[in-house]
Amino acid sequence: MKLGIVGLPNVGKSTLFNALTHAGAEVANYPFATIEPNVGVVNVPDERLKVLAKLSNSGKIVYTNIEFYDIAGLVKGASKGEGLGNQFLSNIREVDAIVHVVRCFKDENIIHVDGSIDPIRDIENINLELIFSDLEQIEKRLGRITKQIKGDKSLKAEMDLLIKLKESLEKEIPARTVALNDEEEKIIKNFALLSSKPVIFVANVNEDDAKNDGASNEMVQKVKEYAKKLGDETCVISCEIEAEIAELSEEEKEEFLKELGFSESGLDKLIKSSYKLLGLISFLTTGEMESRAWTIKKGTKAPEAAGKIHSDMERGFIKADTISYEDLVSAGSTAAARDKGLIRSEGKEYVIKDGDVVVFKFNV
Repeated sequence: MKLGIVGLPNVGKSTLFNALTHAGAEVANYPFATIEPNVGVVNVPDERLKVLAKLSNSGKIVYTNIEFYDIAGLVKGASKGEGLGNQFLSNIREVDAIVHVVRCFKDENIIHVDGSIDPIRDIENINLELIFSDLEQIEKRLGRITKQIKGDKSLKAEMDLLIKLKESLEKEIPARTVALNDEEEKIIKNFALLSSKPVIFVANVNEDDAKNDGASNEMVQKVKEYAKKLGDETCVISCEIEAEIAELSEEEKEEFLKELGFSESGLDKLIKSSYKLLGLISFLTTGEMESRAWTIKKGTKAPEAAGKIHSDMERGFIKADTISYEDLVSAGSTAAARDKGLIRSEGKEYVIKDGDVVVFKFNV
């Protein structure tokens, strides 16, 4: 999974990126501190793997991971090249979702590019730049396809969709809110439109507001309402606290979170939000060699899930020996679970569930 981090300058983007990835991206109190995109890979925490590794005496644990792309702060005119905006935007066209960091705290020592704190104005400024960038892409494609369609009538469906999207974008309606049929859904994936990507709004708050999930912060509530209308997610995080957590060991981190009254870190919250937004789940494999998590779309059938491990497994799929994580742990071992009849043999139509521990049988 790839997530692109966007926002205005000085809203906490790079601070969040550093905290999430320990990558040491430059954090500076001036616009355009991030010229080239910073890329960091983060393991997705999953306590179930530690339990399975102990149960199977696994040699190693392999977590699934997320790639974060941190681009420079965007400003008005970014889509037209202001602050090298076009260059920055091209760096996140291939991500699965956008993490939009919004400043929801006041601090006179940290300048705001527009001189005042207004999260909805900030969100709409960024949204417009993404829409304008998409509009430019679509107009270029329309110019080419108009010439090509004379000799290739199969392009009509694509041209109709481009016109439909252009009309919506010109009304400042993001592509992800435009109603599409199944064929249009397939076609739009080829366009890599920024405004078609699902969004997680990260409301960057101070420590007090982070403790109660921004319940008493009017700016946070406005961001949540805005996101809800678009079908997007909101995650309330103190980027400053996350930066402190990033410097601690696992034991110190747990103690620090407990002292603050937090049940989980901002990273954990962000990962949960991204999985929910993208409709993702994890299935598990375990054995002496390794215990491992695999990320798939909710609703994935067993053969396709097997293909995540190796294409041969999908091609020669026979069956999937499956047990829920809870049942396996309760039984105490795979052998005990098998004796109790808890391991099921599932066929090609079986839909994998979150936490399924699976052994795929195949023949090629």
